Amino acid sequence: MSKPHDHSHSRREHEHEHEHSGARGRKLLTAFLLTVLMLVAEAVGGLWSGSLALLADAGHMMVDALALALAFIGARLALRPADARRSYGYGRLEVLAGFVNALTQFVLVGFIAFEAITRLRHPGAILSGVMLAVAVVGLLVNLLVLRVLHGHAHDDINMAGASLHVLGDLLGSLGAVLAALAVRFMGWNWADPVLSLLVSLLILGGAWRLLRKSAHILLEGVPEDLDVGEVEQALRQADASIRDIHHLHVWQLASGSRMATVHTQVEGDGAEAVAAIHRLLRKQFGILHATVQVDAGPCTDHARDCLGHGHR
Repeated sequence: MSKPHDHSHSRREHEHEHEHSGARGRKLLTAFLLTVLMLVAEAVGGLWSGSLALLADAGHMMVDALALALAFIGARLALRPADARRSYGYGRLEVLAGFVNALTQFVLVGFIAFEAITRLRHPGAILSGVMLAVAVVGLLVNLLVLRVLHGHAHDDINMAGASLHVLGDLLGSLGAVLAALAVRFMGWNWADPVLSLLVSLLILGGAWRLLRKSAHILLEGVPEDLDVGEVEQALRQADASIRDIHHLHVWQLASGSRMATVHTQVEGDGAEAVAAIHRLLRKQFGILHATVQVDAGPCTDHARDCLGHGHR
C-alpha cells in the first residue's frame, strides 16, 4: 500500500528540477566557451615563451573543456523525461559525467608530472614577459569561469566535477603567474616545472574526493549526510500505528534526488502511517520520492533480509 500520488506536487517538483537543470546547462556552456578561448591563448603563449607551466595549464584546460562539454551534455540529457526503458529518467548521467571527469584528472596529473620531470632534467629558455602576461589573463578568466559555476548544490556531482576542473585551471594559472615572476625576477627557471608539480598534487586530492563521492552514488550508497539508523528511528515514531520498520533503503539517484523504500508493519489500514512516513521523509531528510509497503504482519521475507540497518 502506498500514499496516493500527488500529481500537482510531482509536477511542481519536475518543473523546478527542469528549471534548475536548464540553469546548470547555461552555466556550463558559458564556462566551456571561455575555457576554449583561454586554452588556445595559453597554448600559443606556452609555445612562444617556452613555458611548461603554460603548456601544462593549456593541456589541463583542453581536458577541462572536454569535461565541461561532457558535463553540459549530461545536464541537457538529464532534462529528458523518463521512458519505458529508463523509468527513472536520465538524471544519473550527471553523476556518471562527474565520475569520468575525476578519472580524466588522474590522467592529466600523470602527463604534467612526466613533462615536469623531463623539464627539470633538460631545462630550456623561457620568455618570462610573455609567460607572465598570458598567465595573468588566464588567472582572470578562470576566476570568471569559477564565478559562473559558483552556487551549485553540495550534492550536485556534475557541477562539482566541472567546478573541480576549473579550480584546477585556476591553480594552474596561479602557478604559472608565480613561476613567471620567479623566472623573470629571480632567474629561477626550475620554478616553472616545480610549480607545475605542486599544482598537480592539489588537483590530485580534489580528483580523489570527487571520484569517491561519485562512485558512492553510482553504487547506490546512502547519502553522506544521512544515517540510516537515525532515519529508521524517526520512522518508528512517525505515527502511533507503526509497529515495525524493516527493509529500509536510502540512496541518491542524482543531484539532490534522494529516494527511499521501506516496509512497515502497522495497525489498521495504514493510510495515516504511510502519509506520516512520506511527510517525515520529505521534511526531515529531504527525501522526495519514497515507496512505502505496508505489511499485514511480521516480515515475510527471508529472516536475514529483515535484519541489519539498511536491509530491514
